[in-house]
Amino acid sequence: MVLNRRKTSRQTDSQVTYQGNHENVDSSRRNILIGGAAIVATMGLPTQALAVHPEAVNAPASHKNNQGEGHVNTATTKDGTKIYFKDWGTGQPVVFSHGWPLTADAWDAQMLFLGQNGYRVIAHDRRGHGRSSQPWNGNDMNTYADDLAELIENLDLKNAVLVGHSTGGGEVARYIGRHGSKRVAKAVLIGAVTPLMLRTAANPGGLPMDAFDSIRAGVLADRSQFFKDLTLPFYGANRPGATVSQGVRDSFWLQGMQVSIKGAYDCIKAFSETDFTEDLAKMDVPTLILHGDDDQIVPFRNSALLAAKIVKGSTLKIIPGAPHGMCTTLADQVNADLLAFIKQ
Repeated sequence: MVLNRRKTSRQTDSQVTYQGNHENVDSSRRNILIGGAAIVATMGLPTQALAVHPEAVNAPASHKNNQGEGHVNTATTKDGTKIYFKDWGTGQPVVFSHGWPLTADAWDAQMLFLGQNGYRVIAHDRRGHGRSSQPWNGNDMNTYADDLAELIENLDLKNAVLVGHSTGGGEVARYIGRHGSKRVAKAVLIGAVTPLMLRTAANPGGLPMDAFDSIRAGVLADRSQFFKDLTLPFYGANRPGATVSQGVRDSFWLQGMQVSIKGAYDCIKAFSETDFTEDLAKMDVPTLILHGDDDQIVPFRNSALLAAKIVKGSTLKIIPGAPHGMCTTLADQVNADLLAFIKQ
């Protein structure tokens, strides 16, 4: 992988925390949420290891120009895919993996906050997404994880904290499953798709294939309108009393429209059908699992609650009323939880 900075003109038993009255959670919540996610989808709302490029430098790129001023940072993989990344600040590195169909910009609130608190913050646009290349091949979870590994290794990151949201949570788990944790100090899974979203004989609480087929159909038919509609359940803007701004919804749409149609389509299979059970079992670093109990996209009972049982020594924190997009709508709370966990 070639790193380019191009100038431009511009472990113990799992700990579980539930914030709020746990007894108030209706036992039917799981069915409501799963049904809601399926309805959203039905309505049309919602490879491998990379070798060093022949021209790659022998040593990791210098960190001295990581402030992002006047530079565009890209890393080129063996298959020629350019991965765009932000690399700001100094200190212990915190590496972010975004959800579908977004970009590194989805982490703005967390990157600014942690950067201001003395951490080096890094986030990339997944292949096919945002400012990265739009390859036909490699839009699968193994390649996503391998791209992340190449970036981490070529930046020579050590003692890193990996943070993944939604699809990015799966990417973090698969990274550790494939590449180990020698460069990782801690991990955070936020609204993650782990361990498996699809309903199978072994995962009867998952969502039916029809739900994901409907997402694919929506993306193919009119992805612009699909992404606009998806912002409603994503941020909980369809809930009574919601105060989600039009600007937040527009930002989601703008990021979503940067993903290639092939990347968007393929990633649906990657986030819905990939089984991360074995990856979670290999996570041997302190892990925070953060999820909202009103997540209409990835219902928490069949994701966070199950993942916490698999990841040894994990800390599970369920936030009442929090939507899937809580990194934006509840940024202050998510930021505080991240900082506290990192400092532990």
